[in-house]
Amino acid sequence: MIDIDPSTSLAEVAARARAWIEENLPSGWPVDRARLEADWYVLLGDSGLATPTWPREHGGLGVAADAAALIADELARHDAGRPMTDFPGVALGGPTIIAWGTDEQKERFLRPLATARERWCQLFSEPGAGSDLASLSTRAVQQEDGSWRISGQKVWSSFAHISDFGLLMARTNQDVPKHRGITYFLLDMRLPGVDARPLKQLNGAAEFNEVFLDDVVVPDSARLGPVDEGWRVGITTLMAERSGLSGRPGVGPALTDALARRAREVGAWDDAAQRDRLVEAHVAEKVLQMTTIRAFVELGTREPGAEGSIRKIAHSDLEERVARLGAEIDPFGLVAGTADAAEATHEFLSAKILSIAGGTSEIQRNIIGERVLGLPRETDPHVDKPFRERPRG
Repeated sequence: MIDIDPSTSLAEVAARARAWIEENLPSGWPVDRARLEADWYVLLGDSGLATPTWPREHGGLGVAADAAALIADELARHDAGRPMTDFPGVALGGPTIIAWGTDEQKERFLRPLATARERWCQLFSEPGAGSDLASLSTRAVQQEDGSWRISGQKVWSSFAHISDFGLLMARTNQDVPKHRGITYFLLDMRLPGVDARPLKQLNGAAEFNEVFLDDVVVPDSARLGPVDEGWRVGITTLMAERSGLSGRPGVGPALTDALARRAREVGAWDDAAQRDRLVEAHVAEKVLQMTTIRAFVELGTREPGAEGSIRKIAHSDLEERVARLGAEIDPFGLVAGTADAAEATHEFLSAKILSIAGGTSEIQRNIIGERVLGLPRETDPHVDKPFRERPRG
């Protein structure tokens, strides 16, 4: 494990992380990434740099969020961090298991997560429960032997078709209000009855899935946290997700830098109006980067809170703005067939993803209003009704 701990100064954290990465990164990286990445991720996981905020006894470094941000920035500079396919497990699953898991669950799941031996997905949203997640209707019924029989459908589950495990919320009690009858499970995606079906997206990718659960039987050891208290467990996951989707924790080249280069190449930089919009987007991106650094510094060792919704909205808006600018700068290039044009087309067609993933921007604004600004909650006339008595549809 790398020689970084909570007592290491921030400047030294960055220096040691940079030196370790440059010394250990395999020769040929990232050109030959496909062949080298499995061994690299094991080495990275063993060093603690892949999961720096995790406790040292679970393979992390035990450092605060500000130090972790510097490590993430160094990994990004070297293109050496874990891919987005590992985000649900490392950023969401790990912290949730650390907060709520038994010793046996931590022992079983955390090291394979840290070393990229197992991939995870998130099984929260349903066709009838998206923004109002607590309305989920996937059922888990406990059997006489203590196991659980789970049936239902999930949707928009990123990477479910290539995942080993899923973070699953299911209803276990219909006789209490909707938030109080949910239980959280760590679902083995290879069990009989689990059917993940990729959904073709507008941008041509198929990372999202609908997942059908047909009488899937899981042991009680797969339950994370107390029975009927899964909403509280899920909030840990959701807060980590919003923080993780709120932008890069470092100041440096990013979306708008590539956009400006493209504008100069095609001559759009000579248009004063286009140039102004590019500069405005560039300033917004730098403000978001610096705000994210400040948030990580102030976060310290506590879990992310509602303030992460502010940064997530800013990041979502920036992604949409950059995607639109990319199309405006070179509209004919979108169909020209070049590599740059293909990337711009993909970004344009993907622009709305972040404003939906991890809770829509509308939901984030509700969270900010209620938990940051102290505004009254929206009235729900059915808030105290048992779930089975709530109107559907």
